[in-house]
Amino acid sequence: MAQRSLTAWFPFPGLRHVAAPPTDAAAASFDALAPKLGYLSKAEVKRVREAYKFADEAHLGQKRATGEPYITHPIAVAGICAEWRLDAQTLMAALMHDVVEDCGVSKAELIEKFDATTAELVDGLTKLDKLQFSTKEESQAESFRKMLLAMARDLRVILVKLADRLHNMRTMGAMAPHKARRIARETFDIYAPIAHRLGLNQAFRELQDLSFKYFHPWRYDALSKAVGKARGNRRDLVSRIEGEIRAAFIRAGMRVEVQGREKTVYSIYKKMRDKSLTFAQVSDIYGFRVIADEPLQCYTALGVLHQLYKPQSARFKDYIATPKDNGYQSLHTTLMGPLTTPLEFQVRTETMHRIAEQGVAAHWIYKNKGTQASALIAQQANARWLQSLIDIQDETRDANEFLEHVKIDLFPDAIYVFTPKSKILALPKGATPVDFAYAIHSDVGDHCVGAQVNGEAVPLRAELHSGDIVEIITAPGATPNPAWLSFVRTGRARSKIRHYLKDLELEESRDLGEKMLAQALRAEGLALPSLDPDAPEAAMWQALAAWAGSAGAEQLLTDIGAGRKIATIIATKLARLLAEQGQKPDAVALTLGRYVEAPASLGRVTIDGSEGASVQLAHCCRPIPGDAVRGYLGRGEGLVVHTCDCAVGKRLFQRDREHWIQVDWAEELTRSFEAGIALLLQNSKGVLAQVAQAVAQAEADIIHIAMGDEAAQREHAEMTLLIGVRDRQHLADVLRVLRRTAPVLRVWRIKPASDN
Repeated sequence: MAQRSLTAWFPFPGLRHVAAPPTDAAAASFDALAPKLGYLSKAEVKRVREAYKFADEAHLGQKRATGEPYITHPIAVAGICAEWRLDAQTLMAALMHDVVEDCGVSKAELIEKFDATTAELVDGLTKLDKLQFSTKEESQAESFRKMLLAMARDLRVILVKLADRLHNMRTMGAMAPHKARRIARETFDIYAPIAHRLGLNQAFRELQDLSFKYFHPWRYDALSKAVGKARGNRRDLVSRIEGEIRAAFIRAGMRVEVQGREKTVYSIYKKMRDKSLTFAQVSDIYGFRVIADEPLQCYTALGVLHQLYKPQSARFKDYIATPKDNGYQSLHTTLMGPLTTPLEFQVRTETMHRIAEQGVAAHWIYKNKGTQASALIAQQANARWLQSLIDIQDETRDANEFLEHVKIDLFPDAIYVFTPKSKILALPKGATPVDFAYAIHSDVGDHCVGAQVNGEAVPLRAELHSGDIVEIITAPGATPNPAWLSFVRTGRARSKIRHYLKDLELEESRDLGEKMLAQALRAEGLALPSLDPDAPEAAMWQALAAWAGSAGAEQLLTDIGAGRKIATIIATKLARLLAEQGQKPDAVALTLGRYVEAPASLGRVTIDGSEGASVQLAHCCRPIPGDAVRGYLGRGEGLVVHTCDCAVGKRLFQRDREHWIQVDWAEELTRSFEAGIALLLQNSKGVLAQVAQAVAQAEADIIHIAMGDEAAQREHAEMTLLIGVRDRQHLADVLRVLRRTAPVLRVWRIKPASDN
């Protein structure tokens, strides 16, 4: 059988070595785009031409930073979309993507002149410049959120946006360096990973390389020159390898296409940085791609290559049998070539190759030709990812937090793990059982208490690896743990945990606010009216909330508990509203409510340790039951409890007296409290065990232990402990037991001045 074709060595195609640009007139003409539209029907080409005329008139007189007519940019963006063979509506949106933002064209006008779908695509690409934001970062985050949500409705939005960013990066030489660096960093952090996530690997590599060029120009130039020089020096070796590959496939009678490929400048730099190598030590800067007719032939071609050169068994991956989450399929192998040169090979079919380079964009090529398996895999995977974006959006109203969650989900590396029923899940590298649980379902994540990996129990923070079989153990009463935020890797898990904690904090703040308002109202001799929405007092609560600037009674109570509203001011207004309805203060309640002298007029709060996030015990003094305490109602921070002799609290009290409230300890407490103690010890063998035994004997828990690094070399050593105690009496018992312990010379309670 004749060999199909064998291409000569060529530099990596992702970074285009474009000839001299066309003249302004040619680049601004529809003729610059027309040759790329051969896959569209005549009617579709006509509609694209109409969109071009509309955009040309709208941008008339506008110039780019390069001095070219502005219309050259939309034409170039549409050209990139045409290379991806996107449909006519997408090309029309690409041509008009800036007319709403820059030319004052309305969405209604686009609907009338073209169609609703094209107008929606253009609207999804439009920035939010007309809205007011507190910071530029917030504006960028909000614009990005809008674009992603539009993308969730129609994936073509992000494809046009990626084409837009790709052309901007190619033509950014005329831009001020500081602005170019900012755009390059944004491209590297957001747009390049999205391109990778959607399988547009050629665009991904080019965006990465161009970003690197602008935020590290000297490194880029130096490596580019080194790569060019190495390419010339290795030309003979490459020719020899090409000849040997050609001969091997001819002997096997296989029809394949072989392409040379070169690592990008950024990928070489990354390898040098991550492995602390010099450029001369990076020997695998080039490789080959073998394209066969059928999937089965890929495995046969792999056998031919393994017969030709010795394979490195640890560097073989089969992404045909187990595709990546973005639909990527290929066989990867690394072989030892002539002169012990490592050679990377990718073996795939033509369909796999197109999807590998164009990712989800390849869907539009195949949608009318019968669904191709790889394209379907990519569509399903990206549909799941986009749905997760919608879920995160529903739970995250802050634009910057949303952007943070999305960044977390844009990991370029993935692992593939199995459920007990053999379903495959793709997770980012470093993912944990908690990430796995939330990937299954939010209820599984919320009630997760343990995990088994490959039949063995593992901690919830354990890192998963490809091929692991993961089983999650749940309990009905379990809830998300705030500590999970320190190790989860997926945006979905992080947003679900934060959403739960925010709801919990709001609920606790609401309960605290109700308690504080009831106590403040008691000082007026009145009882808190019913909060039942069907009660007669509902209208009064609504009027009170409107007066205070809150959305409703529940929000008002939450604002009081979070420190955003002052309970006594609200209570005074509520007393007036009650008086208007004929309610008079009760003389006995009035006397009792005002009997206790307080440092300020905010009422009193009794705490028992069950208040949660709405009440915090200050780390500067670590109050425990029995200490004289008072509370600072911080603005939006809830109630922070300090001891009365705390230096930090005293300074706050002098500066902001009106936000202080009297705090009492409840008679029945629900938990233990943290106290810090310091010990001066006679350094001897087993001293730590003796101290731990003494603390346990006193029925206290050790939360944290710290000793200086030089303690082992000294006769005496100082140790600090953070222990859990019930109250001051319990702490005194612990100190007494420790003083009787042989190596302890001195022990005392400490009240640290900071969170260390």
